[in-house]
Amino acid sequence: MRMEEHVRLYFELGLSNAEILAFLALAHRTIISMSTLKRTLRRLKLRRRKDYSDLLDVAMFISKEHQTSGRLYGYRWMHLKCIQNNLRVPRDTVYEIMKILDPEGLAARKRHRLKRRQYKSKGPNFVWHIDSYDKLKPDGIAINGCIDGFSRNIVWLETSTTNSDPKVIAYYYIQAVKRKSGCPMRIRSDMGTENTHIEQMQIFLRRNHQDELSGSKSFLYGKSTHNQRIEWFWGCLRKKVGQFWMDLFQGLSTDINDTSFCGSFLDKSLVQFCFIKLIQRDLDMLTTMWNTHTLSSSSNILREGNRPLMMYTLPELYGYENQLCPVDSHEVLLCEEETTPKPEHPCDETVKELCYDIMEEAGDAMPEDADCARELYLSLREAILSQL
Repeated sequence: MRMEEHVRLYFELGLSNAEILAFLALAHRTIISMSTLKRTLRRLKLRRRKDYSDLLDVAMFISKEHQTSGRLYGYRWMHLKCIQNNLRVPRDTVYEIMKILDPEGLAARKRHRLKRRQYKSKGPNFVWHIDSYDKLKPDGIAINGCIDGFSRNIVWLETSTTNSDPKVIAYYYIQAVKRKSGCPMRIRSDMGTENTHIEQMQIFLRRNHQDELSGSKSFLYGKSTHNQRIEWFWGCLRKKVGQFWMDLFQGLSTDINDTSFCGSFLDKSLVQFCFIKLIQRDLDMLTTMWNTHTLSSSSNILREGNRPLMMYTLPELYGYENQLCPVDSHEVLLCEEETTPKPEHPCDETVKELCYDIMEEAGDAMPEDADCARELYLSLREAILSQL
């Protein structure tokens, strides 16, 4: 990838000029001056304080986001989302628009948060925190995540039909190890049979290392109250994404045209068929925004702020070292053979085939947004129940 492409990527993620220079120097071994970067930005026609987007376009974008899980965002997150969707607008303008469109929501987010005990870590990949989010599980949606303790960078955030199959959870872990060409020094998780495969694989991959946390000490079970990094993130996930879907599924329990959601096998299968890819899309977007937002509570304050992506990728800027442990690629492949990838089309096979037949006959397509998914769910449910 050329230097200009890296500059464009980091600019569109919302990074400042100083942060872009740091990534170029430390991650890509490309050292340029601030003036060279500014000339490159001008040549690429990338500006932050000029050529602001039309105010109506920004207002329409924010209004559209308020019809999705974006209505749970604060103005800082909404500003970052505007930037990552190629809308140049001052943060204060986003605040004023949201104050007009959603005054109650803006006021509700001004409440102070509970102060927690200080977290200490030796650097990125020192501890990965793994946990499952089960608030949507009654509706057939299971979410599993992993977050780096030092940087709070999300390692994975996946939705599927189960959080109980240890082979599926282990698949998330092994794919992360393959992407990073190494495993963390230690993993922390709650007690649960779904984590047994990850425990065995982590200990296996760390068995020959010589540090004090190698072997069996490289995996740690504990209470959920002690798994604070991932537990805190679940609160953020609920506010940014989860509550929207919880409200939507709650709405399905209200009678609409003699149709109601009751959480049966058929209902869960249809929810998975209609909604799970949209939820994964929301989780992917949340991951990108979370990893590139500025942490206001971090003790490692740089002039440009602290973003999980920067703290994870460039720990040298903060006086820390990457704690990633090397692994043997052949051993990783052996572990991968004992995992189960999450299905590409997560849903009961019989229900899925029946849904595709009904959609083909009706000329329907897979939904692109929550409203279309809701309508598809209702029509499929009615059509299937009429055949029983």
